[in-house]
Amino acid sequence: MNFKVWLKAIRIPFFTATIIPVTLGSILAWYDTDKFMWPRFWLAMVGALLIHIGTNLANDYFDHLWGCDEKNPNPTPFSGGSRVIQDGLIAPKKILYASLVSFILGSGIGLYLNYLCGSNIILILGIVGVFLGFFYTAKPFRIGYGSSGELAVGIGFGPLMVLGSYYVQAQTLSFKVFLISIPVGILIALVLFINEFPDYEADKTVGKRTLVVILGKKKAVILYHILLASVYLAITALMIFKFLPFISLIIFLSLPLALRAYITSKKNFERIYELLPANSSTIGLHSIIGLLLSAGLLLDKLFFWGGKICS
Repeated sequence: MNFKVWLKAIRIPFFTATIIPVTLGSILAWYDTDKFMWPRFWLAMVGALLIHIGTNLANDYFDHLWGCDEKNPNPTPFSGGSRVIQDGLIAPKKILYASLVSFILGSGIGLYLNYLCGSNIILILGIVGVFLGFFYTAKPFRIGYGSSGELAVGIGFGPLMVLGSYYVQAQTLSFKVFLISIPVGILIALVLFINEFPDYEADKTVGKRTLVVILGKKKAVILYHILLASVYLAITALMIFKFLPFISLIIFLSLPLALRAYITSKKNFERIYELLPANSSTIGLHSIIGLLLSAGLLLDKLFFWGGKICS
C-alpha cells in the first residue's frame, strides 16, 4: 500500500488540532511549576496524535458506511473526508482496522502516563477522548450527526487535551487551566463549523444535523462571526482577571487573518469554492492564536515574571 495514500487518509494537515492544545497545556504547566519533563511531553503528544488518527480514520469509515461522503458532490481540501475510500485507494475494512489499532496504541500510551502520574485523571480524560473520537460517527451515538458535534470537537481538542497535557507535567489541575483552554476549544470548533458549509447539501441528504443544517447557512454564518469575536473577548477577559499575562495581547497580531475570515465568510457563505479562504484562515487562526498564547507565557516567564522585568 502506498505510504502517501495513508498519509492522505490520516489527514496530517489537521494534526495542528492536537499539536496546539498539547503544547499549550505543557507550556502552561511549566509556567506554573518551573518544571518540564520532555519524555512525558512527547508521550502525551504521540498518544494524543494516535487518538486523533484513530478518530480521523473512524470518521472516514463510518461516514462511508452511512453514505455521507459518497453523496457529497463537492469535496474540498477541508471537507468531505479524505476520499481514499471513495477513490478506491484503501479498502473500508483496512481503514477501520487501522483506526482501531491507532486507538489501542494511543490508549496504551495513555495508560502508561496514567501509571506514571499515580492517579486516574489521565485515565478518565482518555476514556472521554476515545469515546468522543470513535462515537463521533459510530453507532449508537453518532455524535457528529446531531447538534452537539461541534461542542464535542471543541471539548475533545480543547479542554481535554489542554488539561491532560497540563496534568501530565504538573500533577494537578485548576480552574484557571480549564478557562484558558476554552478559546482553543472554540477555535477548533470553528474549524469544524466553517468546514460544514461546503457539506451542507450532502449532510442534509443523509440526515446529518450539523449546526449549519439546523440553522441554515445565513444564520449559521452569523453564529460563526459571534464565536470568532468571542475568542478575542475571552482571551481579553482572561488577561483582565489575571488568568493570562498582559503580554498575551500579542494574540491580536492575528486580527488581519480573523478579518479575512470574517469578510470572506460574510460574502461567500453560499459559495463553496469562494469560501475556501475562510476555511484556511480559520485553521490558521487556531494555530496562530494557540502559538501566540504559548509564546506569551514563555515571554512572560522569561522576561516579565510577576510583572517585573528580570535582571
